[in-house]
Order: sequence, then C-alpha cells, then structure tokens
Amino acid sequence: MTAPPHDSRPTGNGRTLPDTQQGMRRRNLARVMHAVSSDGPLSRATVASRIGLTRAAVSSLVDELIRWDLLEELGPERPSRVGRPGSALAVSGRGPAGIGAEIGVDHLAVCAVDLRGTVRARAVRRGANRGRSPESVAEELTSLLQQVTAEVEKDGLWVAGLAVAVPGLIARDGRTVVRAPNLGWHDTDLGGVLPGEVPLTVDNEANFGALAELWLGDGTPGDFLHVSAEIGIGAAIVVDGQLLRGTRGFAGELGHVPVRPDGPPCPCGGRGCLEQYAGEEAVLRAAGIEPREDVVGVLSERADAGDEEVRTALGEAGTALGIALTGAVNLLDPDTVVLGGALAALSPWLLPSLQRELRCRTAGPACPVAVSELGPEGPLLGAAHSVVRAVLDDPAMVAERP
Repeated sequence: MTAPPHDSRPTGNGRTLPDTQQGMRRRNLARVMHAVSSDGPLSRATVASRIGLTRAAVSSLVDELIRWDLLEELGPERPSRVGRPGSALAVSGRGPAGIGAEIGVDHLAVCAVDLRGTVRARAVRRGANRGRSPESVAEELTSLLQQVTAEVEKDGLWVAGLAVAVPGLIARDGRTVVRAPNLGWHDTDLGGVLPGEVPLTVDNEANFGALAELWLGDGTPGDFLHVSAEIGIGAAIVVDGQLLRGTRGFAGELGHVPVRPDGPPCPCGGRGCLEQYAGEEAVLRAAGIEPREDVVGVLSERADAGDEEVRTALGEAGTALGIALTGAVNLLDPDTVVLGGALAALSPWLLPSLQRELRCRTAGPACPVAVSELGPEGPLLGAAHSVVRAVLDDPAMVAERP
C-alpha cells in the first residue's frame, strides 16, 4: 500500500507547498516577506509579533532572506517604546526583478519592477502588430527585453521571470495564445518563440490589468469587474481578491458580447460585438477620424474642445458599453465596475451614457463605476508585479534558481 500524499497548501502564485517541515518554513519565509513588503520598514521583533512567531524563528528566517538579497537592514529603527531599538528591515532594492511585457495591436512594451514595486527600466515600440507573424513580433519583443534586462543588470538586479500580456484567449498552460482575433493569431505557443532563460507566464491583458488594480489601485474592493480597451475590449472578474478564470481560462471576453445581433461582422466570427461599437477603431470610424497614433489623445483633445461628432461617437460607445456591462452586472453582482486602459482617459464622455444604461437595465441598484488611475499602464504593470508577487509568495524559489 502506498502512503497517502502529504497535505498541501497553495501559494498565491499557483505553486503548492507541501505541509511538511520544509513546506512550513517556506510559508513562514513568505509571511516575513509579505509583512515587510506591506508595512516595512519593520524590526525583527515587530515582524515576530505581527505573524505570531518567536523572535528567534523570525531572526533565522530574516538572516536567510538577507543572504538571498530579498531583505536588507537599514540600521536602528526609530524607537517607539522604552528599550534598545531593533534594526529596521526593508525589502531589498537589489536582487530579483520582475519583467512585464505587453503585446498590443499597435505597440510593444516592456518594463522591469523590483521587489519594492519601483519601475527600474522600460522600453516601448509603437507600430502595428496586426497580421504579423508571432515570430516577427517575438523578435522585436526580444530586442526590447534584452534592452530592459541589460539596464536592470547594471543596477545589480537579476530577472526572476517574464510575464506577457496579450489581447486574446490564453490556455491554462500559461503560454499558449489560443486565439487573438485582433492580432490574427491562433494556437500560438509563445514559449516556443520567446527567450527561454527565465520562467514565462502568458495571460490575457485584461487579467493583468485587473491584478494591477487589485495590487496597486487605491481602495478597489475585493469583488469588481475590470474593463479595459484599446483596439479591442477586455474584462476581468475579481472575486474575493482572486481572478475568476472560468473552466478553460477564457472568462471576461466582454468585447465579444453582442450588443446588436444584426450588427457588423467582428474578427471573432460573430456580429454586432461590443468591440464594433466601443473599441478605439469603432469610435474613430463613428467620429470620421482616420486611424493614427495616440488615438486616445486625439479623441480626448477633440472632445474636450467641443467636437460634437467625437462627443456623439463617445456617447454611443458608452451606450454600447453600458448595455454589455448590464448583463455582466446582473449576472455577477460586483461591488464596482472599474474602467481601465483607454476607457479611463475617455471616461468623462463615456460615463454619462454608460451609467444611464446601468441605471435603466440593472435589476438591482445601479453598480458604482470607478475610473482606474493606472489607465493604459495597468496590463504592463500587472504583468511585472505578478512576477514580484510570485517571489514574495515563495521566496525560497530564489535559492533554487540555476
């Protein structure tokens, strides 16, 4: 008879730590890191009191984390009570960095974030990616990755992982783009075309945008629906502080919810999808503006100047968005709808018609709508911070790297 497997507990990054002495130590290392990361600088004694371990146990864990360049000592903390002050601990500005990348329809972007959450390097390339092969896009993205990596390595950091945001359906394996209609990609294994030196995670750009809102936003509740837009429109659902992914990982495809079933064809194969009324290209068409760079800037400038054609186009986009959101709100009952991406910058002209539809069509009280302060930076920052969070959730992984 084989022995039953050990009980195990999941970490925040999807890894499962066994409920053994080694697994308990790994979890305690994570508890120390999270305590210092969220509330530091802190002394060893303060950390011990916050997480319920002895000072001796915490001191042993801290020594290990300092040796791995995850924590650093800042010197004696300012005394808050009688007695000898302890040495203040802070998350290290050296050590691992998370690399986030975004493959957009009209741009590529890469940034590096250290354990303190500070962006240490970034690179952007503007240009159309629609219809290009994954290999050619990956080649340009790799060049940006190398540029950012070289910059952070000069500062004494090393890359702990790479997370890539893509506007499409991502398989549960975290690397395969099942379908990205606005790029024209199908069943594309990004792990096969991007550098393989570091751990890779691929996810939908709206998911990373929602995670950024959860981790970096100002007071976002635990249950919310995050909506972001550029060429396409994506959404992500956060329940109890966790992404609701669905059985196949495809939850949140709000852009392909039909708002007018007899409407124009969509690249997804359907007709009358929300993207055909509220995506950037749809608003440009409705406003009679030729496609160009900085679409959001042009629309905002003209709307602010009183251009009635642009304001009408944005109002109609808000109406379509409100119709699509009504179904999601009635089904999910979130605390808040958060507008991110391009929608955040255009919110002054979208919100009146959007909120009108929610008031008229929602079965219960109208759901509050908030505007993200992260805007279009959300997916890129969420991707980079997801790598950082993985290190905080399991610091011992640092010692296991090649």
